Amino acid sequence: MNPVILIILIAGTILLIYFSWIASIRGKRYHGIYRFFAFESIFLIVLLNYPVWFRNVLSVNQMISWILLLASLIFAVWGFVLLYRMGKPEGHMERTTKLVTTGLYGYIRHPLYLSLILGGFGVMAKDPGYIQILLAIINFISLIFTARVEEKEMIIKFGDEYREYMKKTKMFFPFIL
Repeated sequence: MNPVILIILIAGTILLIYFSWIASIRGKRYHGIYRFFAFESIFLIVLLNYPVWFRNVLSVNQMISWILLLASLIFAVWGFVLLYRMGKPEGHMERTTKLVTTGLYGYIRHPLYLSLILGGFGVMAKDPGYIQILLAIINFISLIFTARVEEKEMIIKFGDEYREYMKKTKMFFPFIL
């Protein structure tokens, strides 16, 4: 392995551990522990696929990749804007004081995690080898666990209001999952 890539891998992993685990544990928001595996898998796919990022830009894989990455960006921006405007966060985005159930959140409970799912598969599509596909699946499974733990935290925070919200919406994909 290229020594520069190895240094980037180690430094990036340490930062992800800090922000995902330590910050989550301090804030008693344990879903970040699972979210680390999602971030780490995407990070690893990026490191594996960066050499082909702009190679054969009109190939089917590249087109699928860019569509998924664009969709990922749209869901991320839309989700963050709604959380900021409607959720009335205290401090940072994860400390919303109001449950957001309108707009995109009226259909799915975790648009930001959907963004990470789409982003992971989008990066994987650049060069879908066995390792990249496995990492994209790990990303997806990690985000399911992350969302389930976060939902338990939201039930504690918002109570029956969140339970009712769960009955009306799907986790990631409207009408499906």
